[in-house]
Amino acid sequence: MAIVAKITLSPSRDIPFNKLMLSQANVRHVKAGVSIEELAEDIARRGLLQGLSVRAVVDADGVETGMFEIPAGGRRYRALELLVKRKRLAKTAPVPCVIREGGIAEEDSLAENVQRAPLHPLDQFRAFLALREKGQSEEEIAAAFFVSVGVVKQRLKLASVSQRLLDTYAEDSMSLDQLMAFTVSGDHERQEQVFDRLQQAYDKQPYVIRRMLTEGAVRACDKRARFIGVDAYVEAGGTVLRDLFQGDDGGWLQDVTLVDRMVADKLKAASEAIAAEGWKWIEVAPDFAYGHTFGLRQLRGDPVPVTAEEQAERDAVQAEVNRLSEEYQEADELPDEVDARLGELEAALEEMNARPLAFDPAGVARAGAFVSIGPEGRLRIERGYVRPEDELPVEADPEDIGEASAAAAAHDVDQTVSADAQAPEPEEDDGLSPISDRLMTELTAHRTLGLRQALGEQPDVAFLAALHALTLKAFYPYGLDSCLELNLKSVSFGTQAPGLNDSAAAEAIRMRHESWTKALPKETAELWAALEGWDADSRSALFAHVVSLSVNAVQEAWNRRPRALAHADRLAQAVDLDMAAAGWRPTVDTFLGRVTKARILQAVTEAKGQHAAERIAPLKKGDMATEAETLLADTGWLPEPLRTAGMKRPETGETTAPDSIAEETAANDGETAVVEGDGFDDTDEASDAPVPSAAE
Repeated sequence: MAIVAKITLSPSRDIPFNKLMLSQANVRHVKAGVSIEELAEDIARRGLLQGLSVRAVVDADGVETGMFEIPAGGRRYRALELLVKRKRLAKTAPVPCVIREGGIAEEDSLAENVQRAPLHPLDQFRAFLALREKGQSEEEIAAAFFVSVGVVKQRLKLASVSQRLLDTYAEDSMSLDQLMAFTVSGDHERQEQVFDRLQQAYDKQPYVIRRMLTEGAVRACDKRARFIGVDAYVEAGGTVLRDLFQGDDGGWLQDVTLVDRMVADKLKAASEAIAAEGWKWIEVAPDFAYGHTFGLRQLRGDPVPVTAEEQAERDAVQAEVNRLSEEYQEADELPDEVDARLGELEAALEEMNARPLAFDPAGVARAGAFVSIGPEGRLRIERGYVRPEDELPVEADPEDIGEASAAAAAHDVDQTVSADAQAPEPEEDDGLSPISDRLMTELTAHRTLGLRQALGEQPDVAFLAALHALTLKAFYPYGLDSCLELNLKSVSFGTQAPGLNDSAAAEAIRMRHESWTKALPKETAELWAALEGWDADSRSALFAHVVSLSVNAVQEAWNRRPRALAHADRLAQAVDLDMAAAGWRPTVDTFLGRVTKARILQAVTEAKGQHAAERIAPLKKGDMATEAETLLADTGWLPEPLRTAGMKRPETGETTAPDSIAEETAANDGETAVVEGDGFDDTDEASDAPVPSAAE
């Protein structure tokens, strides 16, 4: 039987600090990990937890000099040296050391650094949790281990995951990123349900786990959540799911029933206050379809005068804005607190400038209001809309009848086939009798031709007349104050596209239309004079807005309009229309959930490449659409009907060719049908043109 040799450990003893020195044999030259400063603070707090490995320094004759060099433990020595320099440790303070004899110094240094086993992350999570359970605050733990409070919260969150999942992670059967994803929900039962579902899924990416845990919840950035306020929701007993490891836009509100109830209650309270103003009817909903005011006349109110107190408050806010702007005009970047303060002041100014309107009591008694939630989560109140059945009977105006007769005669000026042409002239009368209808028609027909000829030679007046006529149609539904037979038709959407009313284009058009409404006179009789007094830029801007309301690029199966759609393509090129920049995104509701799997894969391939498409190919249709929505987010990808020919596609940089609509147009010369409408609210034009000075 072989005798096993017993090993002898190196002796240890305390050596004064001033007898120690660093060895050139230390293999660590790259600085990494905890800084010397932080290590010094830790030693000052807890003492030296691990002694130094040292070797005696000898002279040329091999005689010990009384000094000791440190081949392993250089960072600890530097930390002690820093404490000595700061007078927090005596120069002669004893330092625990292990005295090595024989061997190679570089080998000692390498062994200490290489054979060190790093702490498993799960052990660190549990250690933080144990400290928390012993009464230490998150701030105290962060200070003790030189990490941020956010890191401590993350570690504690990871330690609170279901024990079954922690065991799986400890066995290396789950990645750290996957474990992080499970922390979105604090419900252990729910975590384990998703974990079981994940075993049968093809894609086990962290974002899939987050989607499964939050399906059915309301995002905190949803306008309903912003309307009621997340704090109020939590106070009412609601639960918010948070993701501490990546941006979550405020998290997810889990109790959807509570959200809907709070939204309904808040809207009801707001509608009761609006109803107290005397409106005939109030309609309330979180959202209305785009074009819900189609066919309704809107009352024109007058802004409520500003009181002296309100003006003084506004002047004070503006003065502070001016002071801060001047003080930091040379700064490359505003301090956070100044930037936040300017944001508050600008929001206050915007609210002060949005003056409430006062309406005629008689009009209020016939009109109503819509109460809903705007895209930013603010209460949206649309007052003063009169339904056709609530309009007062309109008595015929003799002047309007005469103008209508003259216009009708102008259309038939070359065809004198009316009954009046055959009627006999009235008998001669000594008195001053009215001009006969037949003669009046003939005279005004001559005048109509004269106006046509003269107007055709004066483009500026013709532009003003056309702008006047179209503005009447767009802003004064019952205005008959123009002799031009121009009609503004605006398509009404038979099918409401998801999110259309809250789209960036819809909001921009609504705001622009409201700005022009405020700039135009209340009475139609004053419109010509007002337009005549505007500068050319303001007239052109208003003309562009009015004409944009007539755009109809809607393709419908029952209404084939190939030439009109081809013109829409050319118009899109002319205005450089980019629907991605206009706010359209490919989501499950808007596109991906309503097309075949092949089209979903085609979209992902175009935007993210073949590899991404192959990764989601085995999924079921619903899961594939959801994953594709995540992959396509912020890529700028657009389906063919939304692309503008000649524009470069995102990612690939390829130039888009004309889509199938234009190709169909080239092969089809059929008759173009016309979709007629009476209002101005319905449009899908995505114009972001600024409102000119005349409309501000």
